Amino acid sequence: MSIFYKCGKFRIARRAQAVGLYPYFVPIEETTATEARIDGRWRIMLGSNNYLGLTHHPKVIEAAACALKRFGSGATGSRFLNGTFSLHEELEARLAALSGKEAAVVFTTGYQANLGTIAALIGHEDHVFIDELDHASIVDGAKLSHGHVHRYAHGDADALDRELSSAPANAGKLVVTDSVFSMEGSIPDLPALLSVTKKHNVPMMLDEAHAIGVFGDTGAGVAAHLGVSDQVDLIMGTFSKSLASVGGFIAGSDTVIHWLRNHSRSLMFTASMPPASVAGVLAALDVMAEEPERRARLWENTRQMADGIRSLGFEVPETATPIIPVIIGEGVPTAMAWRALLDDGVFTHPIVPPAVAADACRIRVSMSAEHTPEQIERALGAFERMSKLGLRGESILMPTGGA
Repeated sequence: MSIFYKCGKFRIARRAQAVGLYPYFVPIEETTATEARIDGRWRIMLGSNNYLGLTHHPKVIEAAACALKRFGSGATGSRFLNGTFSLHEELEARLAALSGKEAAVVFTTGYQANLGTIAALIGHEDHVFIDELDHASIVDGAKLSHGHVHRYAHGDADALDRELSSAPANAGKLVVTDSVFSMEGSIPDLPALLSVTKKHNVPMMLDEAHAIGVFGDTGAGVAAHLGVSDQVDLIMGTFSKSLASVGGFIAGSDTVIHWLRNHSRSLMFTASMPPASVAGVLAALDVMAEEPERRARLWENTRQMADGIRSLGFEVPETATPIIPVIIGEGVPTAMAWRALLDDGVFTHPIVPPAVAADACRIRVSMSAEHTPEQIERALGAFERMSKLGLRGESILMPTGGA
């Protein structure tokens, strides 16, 4: 049988495209901090992770432009070889300080940061314990490690305790969890999980991708917000959300970071994060420190949007983050809801299996500090009109992931 046989059998996406219900790879022609031009028409962007609204901040753009002129368009080499610039080292020092750790190392993407850290640390005889709803990059890093992978029930400290107890006492172990779960907008009981890791003397790695810039007095994330940063051994973060760029990092002890610099394949064998992107992150960190009122506006906008959608009769679980899941039900109605909102000038994301259960499909709304009250009211109007369509249909499975 040809290796390409499965490609020809994959038809569900083509069917969705044919009826205008394929929500992926939508080409965006132009953007502002809160809007996107699609098919020549501006839409309110409620699908971006631009939490602090810094993608178009003058300081961020200016810093990136200056670095572009100084260093050129790309590194043309890996961090391990010719791709480490002074900007990378400056950013790593800033991130270590923000995370309260001795050292940090920057990767080209957040996905590679998780992949490269877990795969480098976990050997064949080691055990890694991950939440069943952890991001795909954590799952893939665990698989790539060829170690023993344990998936415990979502946020369940007792389940983690049982899994840790079942592993050989003398084996190497690592617990990895998201601090914000991007499909649910939820935060686990981190102190309870840390109590279990402390009991078993097992280190924890915390993925703060959706928490950097959002939580904590300095925007350092959930661990800092809860006052437990010193109990978390490794803190991972990305630049593609609040920090308005692309890339990721791991912060921890100098010993562990030094190991990763010399053993992480996704660091050593991929092109370095472009200097212009690094400079943009450095500027975003400055703005994050100088304008803490952005976080206050973000939470105000989140409350206004979530309360407004609930008032229209939608099921909106309590969310502790700027991610607002609007439960629709099955897959086809969810895709139809996405299409109706897009046609009405609002860009959102439909979340369907395998990211969520078949009967818990949802529209995911992500808020920004830059959304205006007028934009929120316009978006709520679109949700109200969508709610009157009486959407029905059978489940449809389309690929998705926690980005």
